[in-house]
Amino acid sequence: MDPGKSTVSDSPDAMTRPVFDATITPHRSLGQNGFRIVMTLVSLASVISSIPFVVLGAWPVAGFFGLDVLALFIAFHVNFRHARAFERIVVTPLEIFLRKVSHRGREAIWRFNPAWTRLERQTDEDYGLLGLTLVSRGQSVAVATALSPQERAGFADALGTALARARRGPDSGAL
Repeated sequence: MDPGKSTVSDSPDAMTRPVFDATITPHRSLGQNGFRIVMTLVSLASVISSIPFVVLGAWPVAGFFGLDVLALFIAFHVNFRHARAFERIVVTPLEIFLRKVSHRGREAIWRFNPAWTRLERQTDEDYGLLGLTLVSRGQSVAVATALSPQERAGFADALGTALARARRGPDSGAL
């Protein structure tokens, strides 16, 4: 090989190419269509249930049925707002980039050197993996908080493997 020519692993692109890239969002079991169906059914049930009370002259009861629908709507609205939060973790041989965005849009960014960063796990024998923390030079940040213990365990394995690959450098992908 000619010493004047660079290989793919020597290129700056190989050092910035992600070894791991994940975006974590809170799980929501009900989408927009499901929300419309639930709210339609609840509203319909509320109207049908309030008709006998209105006919008997107890019309204030109908208002309480409406308050229940309103309370349910507000609860779903808050739930959907919280679903906008996310975490993004990108691991390259040069850095670990962590970006957390809250449901209010507040953003926090951390950058760590993979050579000096370790992944700490908090486990419970009954509940599994309760927490993951990236620790580097006295700074620690909790990650994957929106995942269940089972999902967090799989994520921890994948992130741990990515950290090991990043520490070995860009040549590790070719082995």
